[in-house]
Amino acid sequence: MVKIPGFFSLKHLLVLSLALNVSLVLRVLFESENQGLHYYGLALQKKFRGTSMEESGSVQKVAHVSKRAVLSTPFSSSSSSIGSLSEVEDGGEKIINLDHGDPTMYESYWQKMGEKTTIVIPGWQSMSYFSDIKCVCWFLEPEFAKQVVRLHKVVGNAATEGRHIVVGTGSSQLYLAALFALSPQEAIEPMSVISAAPYYSSYPSMTDYQKSGLHKWAGDARSFNKLGPYIELITSPNNPDGFTRHSVINQTGGALIHDLAYYWPQYTPISSPADNNLTLFTVSKSTGHAGMRIGWALVKDLEIARRMTKFIELNTIGVSKDSQLRAAKVLEAVTDSCEQAGSSKNSESFFEASYRLMAERWQQLRGVVNSSGRFSLPEFSPAFCQFHGQDLQPHPAFAWLKCLKGVEDCESFLRGHKILTRGGKHFGASPQYVRVSMLDRDENFRLFLKRLSTIR
Repeated sequence: MVKIPGFFSLKHLLVLSLALNVSLVLRVLFESENQGLHYYGLALQKKFRGTSMEESGSVQKVAHVSKRAVLSTPFSSSSSSIGSLSEVEDGGEKIINLDHGDPTMYESYWQKMGEKTTIVIPGWQSMSYFSDIKCVCWFLEPEFAKQVVRLHKVVGNAATEGRHIVVGTGSSQLYLAALFALSPQEAIEPMSVISAAPYYSSYPSMTDYQKSGLHKWAGDARSFNKLGPYIELITSPNNPDGFTRHSVINQTGGALIHDLAYYWPQYTPISSPADNNLTLFTVSKSTGHAGMRIGWALVKDLEIARRMTKFIELNTIGVSKDSQLRAAKVLEAVTDSCEQAGSSKNSESFFEASYRLMAERWQQLRGVVNSSGRFSLPEFSPAFCQFHGQDLQPHPAFAWLKCLKGVEDCESFLRGHKILTRGGKHFGASPQYVRVSMLDRDENFRLFLKRLSTIR
């Protein structure tokens, strides 16, 4: 047994031990903060040259808020170091399903929000079919409408003045309602429905599923040359490739449906409020609550709003009030987080936390892809985001991954490695491409990166 010199007492040893432990803890905290701040430091370096003092102060304020929030992020922490993938265990047996855009990534955030979005609905509440008979959309809950307007105002991604809000069971029902409303009832032939490829894979099947005489899928908008009325779908940011989209048809007689499910600050820079005749949004991609099945449309024309409402009435006799009330509570929490960001109540907003996680995931994926030499990803140009107050890169909800080295069917190739994706042929594009969801849980996403990094 080692003998302690006489000039050391037990008290001396306890003090020395305490000092060493405190030093170790402070070092860990310091290194963690520096690692988390690395990305924001890079983002600030990319801000506009020649920015005015007022704008510069705005950028610094946003960065300062984000810096404070790093130590208490509501999302679970996944290391931004690619080297940490060596810690991920992969026996090669588990099937990694990234075919669907199921936004389970957001679960950890809402778990840590606790009771902020909890609601209690008494048994007698929401019994009537009707919510507001004076409203064109008579089953629209007033509180949900209020929170939709409030959220768009704070984010700045859509104009709500002079619009009618139509609520639907997700944006899918609203899409069908819009087709019904925009198609002439007495037309000789079905209305042509088009979208520029690569387009959302469900558009063709949804358009033709009921074999309606009102509308018919007509394919890629870039090759459309038929005269007469048409409906063009514009998804921006686009699903699957993440790029900003505009109409590609330049002829009279057309109607436009803007699907802006991903026009939120965690996915893309918010350049200006969308000002369209008919715009679709959904709770599933804005907050991650896909299971609520709630979406909304902002419609300028009163008659179009009425016809959309009529479709939903005939289809489902309205939309669940319970889901609307829960969605209203969630949207309220998101807006509150934006208004209170940087305060003692809320260190950072929902969109700041979500953007940081998306940026980290894209950084990890690009690192794996660049190292492999077997794949490629789209390159996005940075743009100024009015919400974040700085110049930022888009980080889409899906990765449009291309297989190289002579692989012609990327979906089948990855399936051979037990990675399920959605192939380019479903989007009107080359089978060399696949769409990969970036919104899965941390465990699944990190396993995907690990599996992808082993393909040589």
